[in-house]
Amino acid sequence: MVNDIRVCDKCKHMRMKTAVPKLQKLVPDAEIKVGCKSYCGPCSRFAFIFINGRYVTGKTEDEAIEKASKYVK
Repeated sequence: MVNDIRVCDKCKHMRMKTAVPKLQKLVPDAEIKVGCKSYCGPCSRFAFIFINGRYVTGKTEDEAIEKASKYVK
């Protein structure tokens, strides 16, 4: 697995029903792990994605996914 993508199912700014399919479309070969990332401070204020060792945040789910696309291998 080349890309390591993780999202938090407790994040108030991300909906797993929409975020996971968007990420799968962006990176079809990635295994996306869903679960708490213990990143609660920023998680309460922003949508975030952990991708390949980096936390990427955005005001919205779509913004976070767009920013995360830069870090896809």
